[in-house]
Amino acid sequence: MAKGYSARGGFGGAQGQMMRQQQMQQKIMQMQQQMAKAQEEVENADFSATVGGGAVEAIVSGKKELKALNIKPEVVDPEDVEMLQDLVVSAVNEALRQAEDAMSKSMNAFTGGLGIPGL
Repeated sequence: MAKGYSARGGFGGAQGQMMRQQQMQQKIMQMQQQMAKAQEEVENADFSATVGGGAVEAIVSGKKELKALNIKPEVVDPEDVEMLQDLVVSAVNEALRQAEDAMSKSMNAFTGGLGIPGL
């Protein structure tokens, strides 16, 4: 029988501890790879939001960059520029919220909502 091995406890002592640490490190590396892939998928996705009954649409990337802004011509009223500005801000902010929510949900799938700093 190998030194430090028992049928009940497996490897004990320093050797067993090293094996457990190696297994844990492998699991952590796999999780990091999966998280990176999930993050990349969200970053490559597009999120859109429309406001004002479809008058203004904002499309942002998962990297939180504005990609497109569509404004229906009938909403452009030179007498009421403030309303158009408000619609644009609302659409962009909602699309950004969607991108942030998708990233949070993706990362929470791995961290289980543990609140680990930096994740």
